This record gives sequence, structure tokens and C-alpha cells, in this order.
Amino acid sequence: MADDLRCEGGTDVLGMRQWTLLASLYSTQYLGLNFFVVALVAILRTEGAQLDVLGLVYMLGLIWPLKLIWAPMIDRFTIGRGGHFRGWLLLTQGLLVLLLLAIGRFDVIDDFPLVYALCLGVALLAATQDIAVDGLACRLLPETGRGLGNGLQIAGGLVGNMVGGGLILMLYPQIGWEGCLTLLAVLTAIPAVQLIGFEEPAWQRYGDATGKLYRRMTVFWWQPGQRCWLGIVLLVSASSGMAYAVLMPLLVDQGWGPARIGLVVNVFGSIAGLVAALISGWLMHRLSRRDALVMGVGLQITGVAALLLPAWGLTQAAAFGAIAYFLCYNPVSVVMATMMMDRAAPQSAATDFTLQFTSGQFAAIAAMSAGAAMAAQIGYGGVLGVALGAGSVALLLAVGFGRSRAAG
Repeated sequence: MADDLRCEGGTDVLGMRQWTLLASLYSTQYLGLNFFVVALVAILRTEGAQLDVLGLVYMLGLIWPLKLIWAPMIDRFTIGRGGHFRGWLLLTQGLLVLLLLAIGRFDVIDDFPLVYALCLGVALLAATQDIAVDGLACRLLPETGRGLGNGLQIAGGLVGNMVGGGLILMLYPQIGWEGCLTLLAVLTAIPAVQLIGFEEPAWQRYGDATGKLYRRMTVFWWQPGQRCWLGIVLLVSASSGMAYAVLMPLLVDQGWGPARIGLVVNVFGSIAGLVAALISGWLMHRLSRRDALVMGVGLQITGVAALLLPAWGLTQAAAFGAIAYFLCYNPVSVVMATMMMDRAAPQSAATDFTLQFTSGQFAAIAAMSAGAAMAAQIGYGGVLGVALGAGSVALLLAVGFGRSRAAG
């Protein structure tokens, strides 16, 4: 079924400038949000912030899964001239730069409520930018180039993680809070400059697309076999998110500084995840969907279990646990994204995929927030135990998952 999915309007050949634009858009959309969700947690914990405050930071990501609510508006309305999606991207990218510069002017501890409110604005703009760049890529990429385009999207997320949550976090002791936010703003401005010289083709408009999208969302999960699939998506995502929630404070409590966390977790961890994702994508052609899902969930459980080593006091295993987590949770992400595309109907491909993907995102981010709060009551090991329980139930569902038309 995935082979039937089509996005109309793609050109035959993309030039290097267009590929570079997509790559920079996908990378910079994650910079600010990753810095806040990753680096801000480490900075606040270093300054003595309580775990419930860290839970508030993780909740910034809850805006991202909600983007499905206003996604039809991005398709329907045009801002300015010079291209439908180009207008949205110029607006969101420019506002992101201004907000990042503004946040850097305030003290992260003394002005935390104001900083947090501005960070919410960054999360909202980044989610809106993601809708626009996905729409642009779908309409712009030729059929033969969509694999590379999606590869850029995955790589962009990892690059944003490495730079926003890793390299800039490593620079924090040297350049401080304002210096980090200024650097983030400069990097975020790069695609805005590229967009000025970008000429977007004139796309065909579909007047009834918005209504169809909203109607589709109300019936998707009630189709045969979809509720079991929903359980797998939610449990796998929650297991991963809950484990990630304790990773940063666990390392800080073991004496790790921001520079070491940035290097090991967000640089080496992201590199390990990128390699695992590429290998998983290559192996997908050699496995059935069901077998790949079972193996992917099993690997994620292994990665979560690796974090138990530092949680139990084996400080020398902290780096191993962190890298193993990133190495083991990316394969199931590749498998699940592929199966989400399998379940997307040709007439509503973007809606179906976004609905499934954002459902998993919501579960992961909610679990991150809950995991941070739970850690104060049951400890890091207890939270990881809950994460392993969720992953184990997901594995049981995956083993018994019916061989539907999309399972393989």
C-alpha cells in the first residue's frame, strides 16, 4: 500500500540549493527545542532545580504532537507572496530567531517563568515550521527523491540533537546562557536567508482538504486492527520517553557536567542512533513487518535495561548505558514509521501518518514528564522498571500482532 502513496506536484530534478534548503530547515527546526528539553534540564538540575521543575521543561514538547490540530490551516491559508509554504517558513523561521535572542536576555533561574513562557513560543513556532517544511518537501520532492528527503528529515533531527542539545551545551561553561541562545539564533537564521532566494512552484489547491482531514481523524483508530496498533505505538513511545526522562538527571546526580553530557549523550549517542537507523532501514527489505517490529521492540527493551546499570550505582557504566539507549531505540522508530506509512490511505496519506506519528509523540512526551515527577517518589530504577514493563507489554502485542495487509 505504501507504494500507492503519491504527493502531487513534485519536480523531476531537485537542484543542490533545494536539497540544501530542505536539509537546513529540517536541522534547525530542532535546535531550540532540543536545547531546552536537553540542555535546559541539565543546566537547571546543576543549579539545584527540583525534579518537578524538570517535568515542566519536558512538557514543552507536548506542543509538538498537537500540531495536527492546526496543520490543515497551513495547507489552506497563504501568507504573503512568493509561495504558499515559503511564506509560512519565512514567518516561523524569523520569529524563532527573534524569540531565541529574547530568551537569552533573561536569567534562566531568576526569570524562569518568563523564560518558560518564551520557550513555549519556540515550541509552537517549531511545530508550525515542521508542518510547513513537510508540506513543501511532499510537494517539491520527485518520487525518486523522497527516500533521500525522508533521510534528511531523520538526519536533521539527529543533527539538531547533536548541535542544540550537545555541542552548544558543551559550550555553555565558556559562553554562558546568552551566548548559547545567540548562537542558536544565528544557526536558525541560516535557512531564513536561503528562503529569500527560493522560488516555490505554484501548487494546485484543494478547497475541501481541510474538512476531509478533520473527518478522517475521527474514524482512523476505529478501523479493524488499528486499536491493537495504537496500543503498540503508545506503549513503545511511552517506554522510550520515560527512560529518556531520567537519563539527564541521573547523569548529573552522578557528577557529570554539561560538557560531558553533551559529548556522550548528544554527540556520541546521536551518532550511534544515526548508524542504527540507517542499518535498520537497510534491513527492512529483508524482514517481514511483523518480524521487524518484534526485533525492534526487543532492542528498545535492551536499551532501556542498559540504563539500569548506572541507576543501580555502576557509575563506570553510565556512558555505556547512555549510548546503548540511543543505539537500541532508533531501530524500532524506523520500523514503526514504515508501518505507519503502510497504514496511510492514498487519499489521506499525510493525515493518517501525522495522526499516528503524533500519537506516539504525545505518549513519549507525556511519559517523559511523568517519569521525571515519578523519579522523586520511586527513584530512577523504579521509573526504568515501569518503562521496561510498558515495553514488555508492547512486545507481547507485537508478537501476537495479526498479519494485516500492512504487516507484511
